[in-house]
Amino acid sequence: MTVEFDGRVARSGWTLQVDQLAIAEGVTAVIGANGTGKTTLGRAVAGLDRLASGRLEIAGAVVDDPAAGVFVPAHRRRAAMVFQDLRLFGHLKVIDNVAFGLRRAGADRASARRQAGTLLERVGVDSAAWPRRPAALSGGQRQRVAVARALAPEPEVLIVDEPLASVDSSGRARLRSLLGDSPARHVLLITHDPVDVATLAERVVVLDSGAVVGRGSPAEVTARPGCEWGATFLGANVVPGRARGTSVTTEAGLVLTVASEAEGPVYVTFPAHAVTLHHDRPAGSARNTWPAELERVDIDGKRARVHLAGPLAVRADVTRRSADELELRPGLTVWASLKATELIVVT
Repeated sequence: MTVEFDGRVARSGWTLQVDQLAIAEGVTAVIGANGTGKTTLGRAVAGLDRLASGRLEIAGAVVDDPAAGVFVPAHRRRAAMVFQDLRLFGHLKVIDNVAFGLRRAGADRASARRQAGTLLERVGVDSAAWPRRPAALSGGQRQRVAVARALAPEPEVLIVDEPLASVDSSGRARLRSLLGDSPARHVLLITHDPVDVATLAERVVVLDSGAVVGRGSPAEVTARPGCEWGATFLGANVVPGRARGTSVTTEAGLVLTVASEAEGPVYVTFPAHAVTLHHDRPAGSARNTWPAELERVDIDGKRARVHLAGPLAVRADVTRRSADELELRPGLTVWASLKATELIVVT
């Protein structure tokens, strides 16, 4: 069962062109710089934007085909979308926001509310908030309510646009788990967060200038991202660990010094170009050093991407000149280093 998208969405002075994109079941991350068409792609799948030309199928059923005069409106598609601005119904209580889709599908009020309560508990919204209006909740709570509302009708396709942007650390972990185990067959995860990609995505779609420039598994797209923005974004390393103050202990036991304080489970992210390589242990300003074995060296023009094994299985980007001077090759043991200021702690 797939989502088949082969078409064009036209807006004033701008066009999104999607050529033969097949989205398989599971979580697909949609990434790209601002203005490249990520949200438009999601809106088209959800039935909120019409195709100007082409064809869109969901699970074998044609839902948009202008040439054939076919357009299935949003409320008749098995698709739901969580928007960046959430769009909760301000006049409805929290519990009734989540029950709304169930009532439209024919459930009675009591049954819809019971199911809505179960979902609200799963996303971490306390029952004390259920009788309130959305305006009385924090931004993170509203985000959780929006996810619960989208999941309630058990959609075939769930589109989530920056789902963790305003959620606190405990909420992020809970929602990541919920999205990873979503009952929806297809989850389109529109995100700017490399942790989302590393922890959730089975496939990645890269957009640039209104077109799909990269697609495939995270490893495939990391190797061929299709644009400079994608290369930089997918070059980010994501390392899980446990923080205490300005120290993070990784799963392999390596202690990293970071610039900001945190407590508990975290992810540490840093770009591949922040990792420097040396034959001997460096004695400079970098506070994080470790021995690493080179697994693979990929040369791309003036750049070399180096895959490291050891306490941290990460990537390093160095210049072709540096790779030649260090005589980098698979099996070589080097010292890797990172400055604390290059590390971002994500809770």
